[in-house]
This record gives sequence, structure tokens and C-alpha cells, in this order.
Amino acid sequence: MSTTSPATTTISVSGMTCGHCVSAVTEEIEALAGVEAVKVDLNAGGISTVTITSSGDLSPQDLGEAVAEAGYLMVANEA
Repeated sequence: MSTTSPATTTISVSGMTCGHCVSAVTEEIEALAGVEAVKVDLNAGGISTVTITSSGDLSPQDLGEAVAEAGYLMVANEA
């Protein structure tokens, strides 16, 4: 029986100011294949940190598009 450990990806997102922003970004990222959990550390009006746990590596392009779909901008990707 083989088990794979979850991958963790941390990104920075600008433009989020409230709980609704957090919900929008979380919903879009959770829709990506393999995403198991999303945790947002909101820094209202600044750069917020989003930590994503997934079953495999996530494409920075896919993450950026998901954040953009929610109406925000991914400004950094730290694998």
C-alpha cells in the first residue's frame, strides 16, 4: 500500500480586504483538481498569504488563473 504525502503550496495575493474576499479566493482554488485544503491569512489591504494543501503539485498558472477568476492578483508563488 503506497501513500503519497500532501503537497503544500504558499502564494501571496493582493487586493483582499474582507471575509468575502477570502471566501471567493478559497472557492476558486478549491475548485482546482487535487486541492484538499485552503487556508488564507488575510492582511486587509495588503498582501495576504494563501496556503494550499493538495494531493500533487499545482501549476502556478492554474493558481494565478483561479485567483484572477475571484478578482484578485497572485503576486508571488513560493513552492
